[in-house]
Amino acid sequence: MQIFEVLADPVRRRILELLAPGEMASGEVVEVIGAEFGITQAAVSQHLKVLRESGFAMVRAEAQRRLYSVDAAGLQAVDAWIGQFRNFWEPKLDALATEIARGKRERRNAPMSKRSGKRA
Repeated sequence: MQIFEVLADPVRRRILELLAPGEMASGEVVEVIGAEFGITQAAVSQHLKVLRESGFAMVRAEAQRRLYSVDAAGLQAVDAWIGQFRNFWEPKLDALATEIARGKRERRNAPMSKRSGKRA
């Protein structure tokens, strides 16, 4: 399955958001996703399977629990694909940062009367 097909699904994106801070038991994922999307445990399990098989999530067993976490491999594939387009926006962001710094410097160096917006 293509990486963007995996991420196209809002349930799978939400699962990844839940897993971003750290490991989460499958039962906890089911509880949150079931409440938010109104889907069954089986449906959530299927989404977890897709995330696992596509390299976005990994699972480890701890006794009877299954703990899921984000797998960087899938996200690295997304980053690599997006990386080929960075040259389109990075110069614009650099120029924006320069203008913001220039504006801050001008405000800092402006006379007090101009800073407060009041006339001297």
